[in-house]
Amino acid sequence: MFTYLKDFFRRHRRKFVFVGVLSAASVFLWKYGQQRLKEWQEREAAECLAFARRQHHFDSNQRTCNMTVLSMLPTIRQSLHKMLDSDDLTQQLKNRPANKLEIWEQFKIISFSRPVAAVYSLCMVIVFLRVQLNVLGGYMYLDSFHGNNGTTASQSQATPEIQKQYLATIQYLMGKGIQDIVAATQQAVEQCIAKMSLKENLQLQDVERIVGKIRRKLEIWDTDDFGNSTTSLAKYFLPPEDEHGLTDNELKLDDVTLDDQIENIEEACCLPQNESMLHRLSQETRDMIESADFCLVLNACLDTAFTRLMDNIACSFKPKPEQKPFDVLSISPCDTNLPLAKLIPIMNGQIHFICGDSPNHFVQELLLMECVKDFAANVYEAFSQSKQSTAIP
Repeated sequence: MFTYLKDFFRRHRRKFVFVGVLSAASVFLWKYGQQRLKEWQEREAAECLAFARRQHHFDSNQRTCNMTVLSMLPTIRQSLHKMLDSDDLTQQLKNRPANKLEIWEQFKIISFSRPVAAVYSLCMVIVFLRVQLNVLGGYMYLDSFHGNNGTTASQSQATPEIQKQYLATIQYLMGKGIQDIVAATQQAVEQCIAKMSLKENLQLQDVERIVGKIRRKLEIWDTDDFGNSTTSLAKYFLPPEDEHGLTDNELKLDDVTLDDQIENIEEACCLPQNESMLHRLSQETRDMIESADFCLVLNACLDTAFTRLMDNIACSFKPKPEQKPFDVLSISPCDTNLPLAKLIPIMNGQIHFICGDSPNHFVQELLLMECVKDFAANVYEAFSQSKQSTAIP
């Protein structure tokens, strides 16, 4: 019996060796496959978690941006009211002064300037805040997980002090920028309608043509620059640079930090790094403002805003039911004429439609535009890249 088994194993020893090797290899491959599958599942779970975290941070950033824009509406409205004050002119006209015609001419320029300047100011604030908060949001996201991007807590780039100083740069747009926009708008409006008589009848198409003419004067430097029409608006966002690439605000900051270095050696060690990071953020923001994508998004916002403005003005061209009781529904606003004198108070009041308090459907439509969302996602994506990051949809 044992001899038979011994002869059997001797005759089939190669088969037994082959089966043994195959079995061992199968077990090894099975365990290796299980290990690789586990690693893949862990990697997928980590990527999903990183994506969910990044998406949540991005969505929170956009909500913050929207709320910031809405909170700035009263400031924009008050600034425009102060720089384009029509209340005093209205009060003077009620007193029937001797120079009534001259006051009406001033009222005409201010009334057309107010809605145009409001649209430009609002659209520029919306797009500029999208750039600022998403550039800063990208850096803050990278700082939020120091081990994954090779930095330590002491190497955080977007420190609270840098965030505060960087976000304060919008004050230039809210101050000097809006002042320059108003001045340029008044000049363009005066060139377009100064010679128009107050008794001249205008149709809705005429008003749209006037607004379009004002836009061309504001958005184009010269006749050779039609391909890059929003280039002339970039000067309103940030203060001009000097020959070394620093803004006036940054130059003043350098003088202040020099005194701080003398007073406090410990602070002086970190101030140059903060200045360098702040200058880097400013330069990256300036590059974004001068990019083609920024121009396209700003143009899209302006087109949508002026379209909605004309839609609201068109409501004033509809005949009243008591004037046309039978065929009022068949009359188009485009077929209705209004004297320029009657159109002036209509244009003057459009600022409340543009910069009114919440709920403001005009602003909400601009904030929810797909091109604005995509642009914000692209900016955030560019400044929040890490080895384990995934794209924002």
